[in-house]
Amino acid sequence: MSDRASLAGAAGRPRLGATPDDDGACTFCVWAPRAERVDVVLVGAAGAEQRAEALTRGPDGYFTGRVAGVPVGARYRYRLDGDAERPDPASRAQPDGVHGPSQVVLHAPVPESRGWRGRPLRELVLYELHVGLFTPEGTLDAATRELPRLVDLGVTAVELMPIAAFPGERNWGYDGTYPFAVHAGYGGREALGRFVASAHAQGVAVVLDVVPNHLGPEGNYTGCYGSYTTDRYRTPWGDALDFDGPGSDEVRRFFVDSAVEWVTDLGVDGLRLDAVHAIVDPTARPFLAELSDAVHAAGRRLDRAVHVIAESDDNDRRVVTATEAGGLGMDAVWADDLHHGLHAWLTGEREGYYADFGAPEAIAEALRQGWTFVGQPSRYRGRRHGSDPRGVPAARFVVCAQNHDQIGNRQGSERLTTLLDAERVKAAMALVLLSPFTPLLFMGEEHGETRPFPFFVDHGDEALREAVREGRRREIANLPGDGDAHDPLSRATFEAARLEPHRAGGDQRRALATALLALRREAILPLGDDPPRDVRQVGDNALLVLYAPPDGDDDGAAELTDLAVLVAGGAGGEATLDLPPGRWELALSTRDPRFGGPGDPLPAALDGGAETILPLPGPLAAAWRRTGGPALPR
Repeated sequence: MSDRASLAGAAGRPRLGATPDDDGACTFCVWAPRAERVDVVLVGAAGAEQRAEALTRGPDGYFTGRVAGVPVGARYRYRLDGDAERPDPASRAQPDGVHGPSQVVLHAPVPESRGWRGRPLRELVLYELHVGLFTPEGTLDAATRELPRLVDLGVTAVELMPIAAFPGERNWGYDGTYPFAVHAGYGGREALGRFVASAHAQGVAVVLDVVPNHLGPEGNYTGCYGSYTTDRYRTPWGDALDFDGPGSDEVRRFFVDSAVEWVTDLGVDGLRLDAVHAIVDPTARPFLAELSDAVHAAGRRLDRAVHVIAESDDNDRRVVTATEAGGLGMDAVWADDLHHGLHAWLTGEREGYYADFGAPEAIAEALRQGWTFVGQPSRYRGRRHGSDPRGVPAARFVVCAQNHDQIGNRQGSERLTTLLDAERVKAAMALVLLSPFTPLLFMGEEHGETRPFPFFVDHGDEALREAVREGRRREIANLPGDGDAHDPLSRATFEAARLEPHRAGGDQRRALATALLALRREAILPLGDDPPRDVRQVGDNALLVLYAPPDGDDDGAAELTDLAVLVAGGAGGEATLDLPPGRWELALSTRDPRFGGPGDPLPAALDGGAETILPLPGPLAAAWRRTGGPALPR
């Protein structure tokens, strides 16, 4: 038996699913405590049974067996107690969709690029994309061909929205039902392997969005096998996964093994865990801590930087606290407060969670400490919200001006580009990319995409389709914005969201994003992982962010220059600047004609050490670098 086939899972058991070996046999392993008998049924291309082999029941409800004459590519189902036949919950491929037979695939790790050791968290510039809409073809191979332009932009990590096998042809990805399998329409595991290998060869890390909080409603056959879910808790999407009840050790193993396999077999450099705040687990050893430790251990074995990033709106520092210190052990967390503050400030919206934001000071607080809410009362929640993040490195906060959630969960699913004039949109992008945090761009943001990104699915069951439509109608009434809801089941809804990268003005917007990321590399990253030296309001609608080298750095080090970033969201007015002594030279202005701006002049240099009244021609972001004067105190 080959090393692939003998690879053991938890407690020395075989790997879940179907694992072929070099002798033409395959080892099957499935957790099915609800069954007394499990047969693996091998089927032909048309789905007809060819033969069936009984598996052996072992401890804790696992059925295993090595079956001869099962080549890579063979299709199979499990027959439970001589009756129902179902796909494998741990299937690695569903070539005929979520209801069809599973397929045996080769467990061969993606070849690593020479010298690839991943990317440190501090270097990440994330680019979130939906595979089905990123290119006209909507496949991973087509996305692979677009990697060079992302490299030219300055992107260092691509974050793929969920690609686990889901029903139909189109889906946001959060209705996946096979956490080990890649959606066949995207090209399957082999295409993901090619995407990862190409990304690594170009110095780009790959982060995969995974969903450990629920399984989708169609094609989810786990309930036929065991108690994967519980009705003790609920999520917004249905019953919660059971991570604390009887048998939950095996449910944990299922999802932990899936997470680790993306890293070990597919070469993924990081996982973004969807909505961890929706996971209820009161045990002493939380599932999320177990997952974090397992993924990090896999990274250490591979001698590769691997990151776990949580989506959470709890503002809870325990998410990024080490597991040995009682935390969940994540490397970073999506931090929404900066987005909310920017959006409310620039658009004037105050619906929903935007009720807590709008004043420039809310943005300043987020820039100083990662979150705006660190324990004070929240009007939107009607209670205190958040915890104190002091001491958490800035790179552990992932921030954005736009992402799939903030666009899609609006009544009209509008991008910021269609809600604001171009100068305000550019100012928002600049503040995010020149922040001390880990920035995220949503696909198309770099060229000023105006097409919406609405929620869409493609369920086959008509009752489920209508339930989704009705649920979305109810939900949309409580979402920000005032646009018309898109029919989530319509193909037109999906096609209307496909990127249009060659739109007018796209090259100028790309030039701005490229210049901002270059300035980030040159002036922000060398300054360390601390918050800005100072953030303050310098006008009715203007903020100034000051960066300085870390303590102990020599002022003579050319690469450690101080940086001042001015962001104005209003139509005019003035900013009162009191910069530290020295000469401050203009490095970038979003109103530059190169970036599609009107070309209003800003001072090419400012003299620090004295108060300067700077007229503001309109919304903008500008950055000055200090070239002389004593080191700024920390």
